[in-house]
Amino acid sequence: MLDGLDRETETDLRILGCELIQAAGILLHLPQVAMATGQVLFQRLFYSKSFIKHSFEIVAMACVNLASKIEESPRRVRDVINVFHHLKQGKGKKSTPLVLDQNYINTKNQVIKAERRVLKELGFCVHVKHPHKIIVMYLQVLECEKNQMLVQTAWNYMNDALRTNVFVRFEPETIACACIYLAARVLQIPLPSKPYWYLVFGATREDIKEICISTMKLYSREKPNSEQLEKQVEKRRVVLEEARLKAKGQNPNGTPALAAIGGFSPASKPCTNSAAHPCFVLLYYIDYFFVCFILYSSMKNEESKVFQNGRNHSRSRSRSCSPSRSPHRHRRSHSGTYSSHSSHSPSPRQHKGRRASPITQLRTERDGQSESSRHSNKSRPSRSRSRSNSRKQTRDRDYVKHKHDRGHHWDHRERDHDRSHDRGRSKHQSRSHSGHSHSRHRR
Repeated sequence: MLDGLDRETETDLRILGCELIQAAGILLHLPQVAMATGQVLFQRLFYSKSFIKHSFEIVAMACVNLASKIEESPRRVRDVINVFHHLKQGKGKKSTPLVLDQNYINTKNQVIKAERRVLKELGFCVHVKHPHKIIVMYLQVLECEKNQMLVQTAWNYMNDALRTNVFVRFEPETIACACIYLAARVLQIPLPSKPYWYLVFGATREDIKEICISTMKLYSREKPNSEQLEKQVEKRRVVLEEARLKAKGQNPNGTPALAAIGGFSPASKPCTNSAAHPCFVLLYYIDYFFVCFILYSSMKNEESKVFQNGRNHSRSRSRSCSPSRSPHRHRRSHSGTYSSHSSHSPSPRQHKGRRASPITQLRTERDGQSESSRHSNKSRPSRSRSRSNSRKQTRDRDYVKHKHDRGHHWDHRERDHDRSHDRGRSKHQSRSHSGHSHSRHRR
């Protein structure tokens, strides 16, 4: 009723779906309990779902397949689809086999999805308590179980009542009492009336009367036409789709409807009351400030890393450019000459930390200045750092010059010392030579 279907159309759809399930169960050789379970599941599902949004034929196939599994008589989905295809063609027409094409694959997938939808909608509570055994038990209490005609008639009325919604609205014990009451009235078999027998089993007169009326209406209704019902459902589906698009402000083809929204404008739409709520505004500003804080902290970290790398680089360059502080002296070789330290021809008698020549120092200083200037252009340091670097380079240059002069002074002192040492040794040799000559003369 919510989707616009009238009560009679919905009743016809329920009757048609249950008749399809019953006929398919007979062709598939299913037990009557399985067919009854499928019809009850069909009625339960469409108490919460709409016939417009879900195809009753696909749901009927899914209910037959699910009921066969519940009652431990499983059938293949292909067999279920073949049986429904045969029933749809009609009895008087020539039956054509089902072609295994893309339509068959799509139908099979729809049946599987519909079966899952039935299980989900019913909460996997698919147990159905049928009143078949209850009818026999109540007739045994009334001492009428030997009347086979009464038992069979009550059983038939119960099977016909499966096409109505009484199995969803009433308890199975009440349905069993109504079927016995209807069969006894038709066959004119008297039953205890003081008190009424159905009061013993917990049923009321109003419930029994409503169930009997719903069951007897089935025999006075015309047989539903599946083609007309499908046309009505399709027409109603189109009307609902157009109404849904109109509510969204769109045409049936999906384009925006200008007349519905009062003129199209690329400007942003005004916010709704829910979007303008103070809580949403507060959350928006909190998120905004949080993102800004994260961006600011990441920029600060990167800036500090760049500053630290530049500082370490300048320190390493200044250390490489500064000369060694310990003065080194030249040593004499075996030949008596003075040799300076060379990195290309190392000797075990030479000092390892020998001071470089002034020309090499000047080249190293110039290379260090060019590297530091290149690094300063890349990292763009502040003016205070550049001034401190220039002062440091000036101090290093003065220190190198002082060390160079001091080295020359040490070289002169070494030469004077060596000359005096040579003079003393030569005097000692001459004295020893004269002493030997005197000793020889004395001898």
